Amino acid sequence: MFKTLKHLSCYLFLLVPFLSMAQDDTVYVIPQPNEIVSKNGSFSHSGQLNLVANNELLDEFLQYALEVLKDNFEGNITRAKSKSAGNVHFILDNKSRNKSKGAYHLLVGKKGVKITAANEQGLFYGLQTLLQMLKSDKNEALAYVEINDAPRFEWRAFMLDEGRYFKGAEQVKKLLDEMARLKMNVFHWHLVDDQGWRIEIKKYPLLTEVGSKRVSTQVGPRKWNSPIQSGVPHEGFYTQEEIKEIVKYAADRHITVVPEIEMPGHASAAIAAYPWLGSSGKEIEVPIKFGVSEDIFNVADPRVYDFLTDVLDEVMTLFPSKVIHIGGDEAKYEHWEQSNMIKKYMDENNLKTFADLQVDFTNRISQYLESKGRKMMGWNEILGQNIHEYQAEKDRGAEEELSKSSVIHFWRGDIKLMTEAAAEGYDIVNSLHTETYLDYSYNDISLERAYKFNPIPASLDEQYHDRIIGTGSQMWGEWIPTSGYMDYMTFPRIAAYAEVGWTQPKQKNFDRFLSSLPALLDAWKAEGIYFAPLEEALPNRSK
Repeated sequence: MFKTLKHLSCYLFLLVPFLSMAQDDTVYVIPQPNEIVSKNGSFSHSGQLNLVANNELLDEFLQYALEVLKDNFEGNITRAKSKSAGNVHFILDNKSRNKSKGAYHLLVGKKGVKITAANEQGLFYGLQTLLQMLKSDKNEALAYVEINDAPRFEWRAFMLDEGRYFKGAEQVKKLLDEMARLKMNVFHWHLVDDQGWRIEIKKYPLLTEVGSKRVSTQVGPRKWNSPIQSGVPHEGFYTQEEIKEIVKYAADRHITVVPEIEMPGHASAAIAAYPWLGSSGKEIEVPIKFGVSEDIFNVADPRVYDFLTDVLDEVMTLFPSKVIHIGGDEAKYEHWEQSNMIKKYMDENNLKTFADLQVDFTNRISQYLESKGRKMMGWNEILGQNIHEYQAEKDRGAEEELSKSSVIHFWRGDIKLMTEAAAEGYDIVNSLHTETYLDYSYNDISLERAYKFNPIPASLDEQYHDRIIGTGSQMWGEWIPTSGYMDYMTFPRIAAYAEVGWTQPKQKNFDRFLSSLPALLDAWKAEGIYFAPLEEALPNRSK
């Protein structure tokens, strides 16, 4: 029984024009489970849920289940004193039919609810399904149903950019709660950029003493070309203790936090703190203007490499994630062109172009991460196939080859580039900007367009489909100064992206998705999440 459903009738009224083709399913859950078998009959819980587990290893999980049900359900929730007294059973069974990570089996029958999985993550996802199935009226029954479910992709991510605007721990935890509700499993945390460094690095305190602050911020309706400034200082960063707390909070919800530490470009905040890191050798301030800065790390200087590996060492002590994201996008080469140290390094290492230099640098970082048992991820520029008009023609294709262990985060380019990367054996996360960027308006990416995105392009040869390991939705922060506006741009599209990552295409149906949405909207309302009304999220859909 989701609390405070007094606004539900309003949402249903807004949905009426969109539901003419909605399926008459007995289960309204987002993301849509991949196999649902409806049965005759129903289980009347009468507002009393008694939880029990078959394994003492599930004690912590059972406590979480108890708390989350109490937060979202107005009935009486208890831990059953015996198996026979329980009506919601969580069963850990390594002989479960589907042993894949996150898979679960949920059965509603005359004795109650039984959720079975081969791992705790599967039980957790089964619990999220149950939460959405519970009705608002405590006297209402759960229809008999059998669900066999597992995620389509292993990487189902939401990215938060805090390099531009610091949002804070409470906002991050709220996002993690909603990701958990939607079975998303990767929180991609963009912690540094030109306009701010948001993570404490103890060996280099100026990164936060200087790099986390800027004196003003570019604002205005013209966005990138705006000459207007806010005149208001902006600052903020996370201490290492705060990061540890957030990483644990995420792990408790089966979410992996993947940090992004940008290099070699998007480095202005770090260079403002330690000017010797830059290729120009000049002192700079943390930029107040958005866009692509020319400041770039001097990758030919051994001190810079030592700095970056020192930073990564501290990052790796905080984040147990197998993957570390190093950005690698939008590196401008002007300062490298003007550097004698860079030219000397390129001559000594037979590097013909600056694209080759970037791949050479990226491989050194990749090798370092591999030596620590980690894997490098970066935006698709790290392949050396530069995709920006501001690069010289000679720098649009590197001869140097990127380490095959790298994960390619594809955000820009055509199917040819993706096919080449897949053919070379790289794992790919598809976050094409025209389909997944949450800072884009609803006119550009409507809720329906977000829902219909397929991370495996129709034109990608089938032999390469398994190289696409998932997708991510990106909340870039340049023009998102407040948490309220971030909520508006993120919700409800995040629910669509959750289904993109979880549900097999043949099970997807947008009208069914809309019919499942009202309960989520009401839950968000209760949580104080300022979501976009459906008539704004669907601006071009016929009324």
